[in-house]
Amino acid sequence: VQLQASGGGLVQAGGSLRLSCAASGRLFSSNWMGWFRQAPGKEREFVATIMWSGHSISYANSVRGRFTISRDNAKKMVYLQMNGLKPEDTAVYYCAWAMARATEYGSWGQGTLVTVSS
Repeated sequence: VQLQASGGGLVQAGGSLRLSCAASGRLFSSNWMGWFRQAPGKEREFVATIMWSGHSISYANSVRGRFTISRDNAKKMVYLQMNGLKPEDTAVYYCAWAMARATEYGSWGQGTLVTVSS
């Protein structure tokens, strides 16, 4: 599975952005699609994940209630709607694919930069 993330940009604190991730290849209901981020000087961290069937969704505590992950099976797209953005959300955001476990991601997109100004 190959992934292409897009939608990053510069936004003021409190604003919103929607990230998109286009997947190519065959996807199965047991696959997971996740979003991760890496801020400058920090390790990559988990943001959100969704089972391709839509039956399970999980969020990091830091984004729960502000971010929403969703998918469009027909278009093979995964989205991350980010509302109430904070400067600490500034990072490169990556989408990732896991075959069967939400903790084992085997394919990664190239990343899209989100910058939140205060």
